[in-house]
Parts: sequence; C-alpha cells; structure tokens
Amino acid sequence: MVKDRRTGAVWKAGNTTATTWTASTIKLAIAADLLERHRQQAITLDGTDRANLDKALINSDNDAATALWNRYDGPGMLGRFKSRFGMTSLSVVAGYDAFWRHLRCSTEDLQALMAYVLDKLDPADRAYLVKTLRGVAGNQRWGVWAAGSGLTPGNKDGWAQKPVNGRTVWVTHTVGFAGAGERYIVAAMYEQGASGTLGKGAHAVSDAVATYFGAPVPAKITTP
Repeated sequence: MVKDRRTGAVWKAGNTTATTWTASTIKLAIAADLLERHRQQAITLDGTDRANLDKALINSDNDAATALWNRYDGPGMLGRFKSRFGMTSLSVVAGYDAFWRHLRCSTEDLQALMAYVLDKLDPADRAYLVKTLRGVAGNQRWGVWAAGSGLTPGNKDGWAQKPVNGRTVWVTHTVGFAGAGERYIVAAMYEQGASGTLGKGAHAVSDAVATYFGAPVPAKITTP
C-alpha cells in the first residue's frame, strides 16, 4: 500500500484490511506513543529510555522494546494506538496476554500509524523518528528500503515465525516513507506458510515496493 501525501492518491495490492501478527512494526507505535506522552509531560523519558528507543527502532531490539513496554504501561497504550493513531483493527491475538509481541493489525493500520507520525506528531519528535528510521541497521534494509537510496527511504520492519490456525507461518512486514519531504507512505504485510523463509518474505515485500517506484527487481536488499 502506497499513499502520496501530496496528491492523496493511494495504490493498493492484495487485501490491505486483512490482519496478521504485527511483529516488530509495532515498535514504531510504542515509540510514537512514548514521545507524545513525554511531550505532554505525562511521563519523563530518561537517558536509558532514549537509548532503548534507539535500540528498538534501529536494531529492532526486542529487550529494549520490552523494557519500555513494561515501564510505561504497555497494555494502556493499545487504546491510544487505535483511537489516536488510527490503527482501528489492532487487537491482541486470541489466547494471548496484552503484550507487544502478541498483537495483530492490518496494512491499513500501519499506513495510518505512519501518517500520524508524519502529519500530527510534534515536529521535533517527527524529525527524530524520520532520522532514526532512515538510519536503521542492516537487518532492516529491505521492504521500503527497496524504493532506492535516491528517495531517502526510512522504515521499520518486522519479521517472525508465528502460529496461525494451528500452523506456523512466516510474517515479513515493512512500514515507512520515501521521497522528498517523506512524500510517500509505504506499508506492506506478507504472510507465508511454514515452507516459506525469512528471505522469501523479505524479497516479496521488497520487490513489490521496488516495482511501484521503478527500482530494479529483484531488489538489492540486505536481509536479517
């Protein structure tokens, strides 16, 4: 799913309302929520918190995300993700407790989250997230990254093996932006069966992004 923030045009492929495990893409929502609450003086992020934000976004560090979730009432964030960020189909996976690794959402939800960050977050917090997502580590240089370096993309990827209806699936997701002034919002979610691999999933979403932006296919990417 790609949205042109300048013209409002939207391009979609596949079922963008279908939900699946969020994997690490939800770390972007955690970061946006904490930055906004800090800006409102509802919480105070200290040096350790700031370092954990960097680790969660740049390296997709799970321990850093868990530390932030546990310290700042993670389950309480979910209502704001839905009402403020527009992630209306976000939910806890049935049978699991309310934890950041147990959530599901749709491509539309990720697009809404990225739109909130770019259009409604405080300019200083927006600038931090844009800069940080442009500087992700090598294990996330796929997905939106495949738009090409000339479009200065930034992204938060997510990948994991998860159970769905009694079988194990691979999920490989990407959300971010590309183009001057972060003109294009890009979000893609891909679920494949147990015979799939992380590499196949990462290439699938990357090639879709590359195709839209006219970049080489197969996309030249770095996978985790």
